Amino acid sequence: MTAPQATRPRPRPDRAAAGPPLRRLGFLLVRRRRLVLSLALALLVAAGVLAAGAASGLSLARFEAPGSESDRAQAELAARFGTGSPDMIFLVTARTGTVDDPAVEAAGRALTERVARAEGVAESASYWTRGKPATLRSDDGRHALIVVRIPGDADHVRARVLPGLVPEITKGDDLLQVRAGGGEEVFRETVPLARQDFVRAELVIFPLAFVLLWLYQRRAMAALVPILAGVYAMVVGLALLSGVLLFTEISTFALNLTLAMGLGLGIDYCLFVIQRFREEVRGGADRAAAVAGAVEHAGRTVLFSGLTVASSLAVLFALPFDFLRSFAYAGIAVVAGGLVAAVIVLPAVLATIGGALLPKRERPERADGFWHGLATRVMRRPLLTGGLATVLLLVLASPFLGLRFGVADDRILPPEASSRQTQEVIRQSFPAEETDAIQLVSRDTGSPEGVAAYATALSRLPGVAQVDSAAGSFAGGARVGDGEPARFQGQGTWLSVVPSAAALADDPVRLVEAVRTVPPPFEVLVGGYPAELSDYRASVVDRLPLLLALMLVVTFAVLFLMTRSVVIPIKATLLNVLSLGVMFGAIVWIFQDGNLSGLLGFTPTGTLDPSIPILMLCVAYGLSMDYEVFLLSRIKEEYDRTGDTEAAVAAGLQRGAPLITAAGGILALTFAAYATASVTFVQMLGVGMAVAVLVDATVIRAVLVPSLMRLAGPLNWWPHRGAPTGRATTPAR
Repeated sequence: MTAPQATRPRPRPDRAAAGPPLRRLGFLLVRRRRLVLSLALALLVAAGVLAAGAASGLSLARFEAPGSESDRAQAELAARFGTGSPDMIFLVTARTGTVDDPAVEAAGRALTERVARAEGVAESASYWTRGKPATLRSDDGRHALIVVRIPGDADHVRARVLPGLVPEITKGDDLLQVRAGGGEEVFRETVPLARQDFVRAELVIFPLAFVLLWLYQRRAMAALVPILAGVYAMVVGLALLSGVLLFTEISTFALNLTLAMGLGLGIDYCLFVIQRFREEVRGGADRAAAVAGAVEHAGRTVLFSGLTVASSLAVLFALPFDFLRSFAYAGIAVVAGGLVAAVIVLPAVLATIGGALLPKRERPERADGFWHGLATRVMRRPLLTGGLATVLLLVLASPFLGLRFGVADDRILPPEASSRQTQEVIRQSFPAEETDAIQLVSRDTGSPEGVAAYATALSRLPGVAQVDSAAGSFAGGARVGDGEPARFQGQGTWLSVVPSAAALADDPVRLVEAVRTVPPPFEVLVGGYPAELSDYRASVVDRLPLLLALMLVVTFAVLFLMTRSVVIPIKATLLNVLSLGVMFGAIVWIFQDGNLSGLLGFTPTGTLDPSIPILMLCVAYGLSMDYEVFLLSRIKEEYDRTGDTEAAVAAGLQRGAPLITAAGGILALTFAAYATASVTFVQMLGVGMAVAVLVDATVIRAVLVPSLMRLAGPLNWWPHRGAPTGRATTPAR
């Protein structure tokens, strides 16, 4: 930022034809402020209408890997045998006696048939209709299972079939108590709970954000305008999604990201612009010139920041999963809304009521304030201070080394959720998990002997409770019954490998890998829910290196365009990796290992589903670069003016750090509010992002940036600039 020059002539709007494009844009927005505000209001109204349609048009999604072996197995199973993995289950409990009592058995058969006749149901089978296998009966005989297959996508199953089927079947009668469970029912309950979590958090965030903004800005209007900008970003972002919905499906969970990021980014970007407007006025500029200066300098920073955040999220397009791609669409849309609010609408607001956003009492700006002194002390001993900060962050990140990827189950829901209660009974009372069987599908019928030998070998695997096939049922390497041979015959054959409850709870992916290592007598495709989860996890994890490479390349390019330096983007990347390491260390320590589970009220499973951490990786990386861009823009501006790296870092930190700290605190609060959520996914997103933002806005920006800038010296600006033209620097200690 240039030093105040009281003798400098103040530019008038009608003489602002020259200068950088953003400055000219600023003067244009001043001259046409009424038109801009009218168009902005019209856009908001139209966007509100489109946003309502977009919110209702979002789709439900599944964790699946299109084109994988398990995906092809399910297609073969449906096409050749007219069957497939159960989509849901009904847990039937005998009110008196056991499920083998004649009256209970008759009622159970009738209930199974009633489920089979329900709209949307393709198959319904139960303990009583499948010859009373032990895998469908609880150890104490009080419970039995009805397994149900409902073909169709997640929207069809969860939004059309289950809302009518579940209430009707779970009414029960004098003999039977019926509860619903299974994967589809679990995630059907997850969506409204997650939506309630976000709405409840937003109701807390808005007033708290206003109070914090007022404490920082000391003007009610200066606190209100950034919040309104956040709302504007949300609405415009959702409206943009309505256009995307014409071409592809977007997960309903993307709405949650839009709400969370919209407010945070809207506030951040507006704070940058308002702060610069105040500085320009304090430097002696009239309102028009102050607005133009804010657009020229802060507007450029906001544009680069938005480009960085959007680029970080855009790498999710490299993953072949609609669920994760949905967040890329949502994130880019809300960034676009935030940019419109901060760079177009806000300058017109400042030109109209800018005086109401200025402090009532102007405090003299100190060139050697707290942050200037901190930067100077850090740069006096960059190796010591930077080394200590790095050690601290590495210690906080160390739990990440114990990361174990797993699969999500009903325990992402609160204990009072009905589907989770159903699954808890099944987990504790049933010896096996037939509803989550691994299915091996072949176009070859094979010989009875070959099928029997294959089933025998599979039944010997640790974690396998039973194998059902056309040759009979097998357990522990021995034939234990005739089973249902006709069920496994058709245009080929298939086998059902039923895992034990313990194996499924421990590591279903390892069990799938073990099943795939058993040599089959004919070519088979391995499917079923555990295989789908295994293939999904493998597909996501296998693409992590590509995701990281794309993210680093794209953000490096953006920072290079802003700074014209090769070294600064490399340092920024390393610092952001440290920030991400702390975030992942926190979520492993808290959500995987279960620390703070009592305080936050969730149930740890010992693993993390890879989907949410990957989303957090992209969002956190983009938001970290958001503050990096803002601070570097202030430092580079000072360096361009003075040619002195150390002075530029100290002055840039003095002018940028207070705003970064305030913005980071508000954004961290926005995410931290989701720690009160009832769905573990939402809690993880909120806690992890809050940790990343706080670490980035404090230790990274206040200590590591100055120390590394000091150590690099003239190399910071290579190849754009040579050695600094200012005073000589002292050796680093």
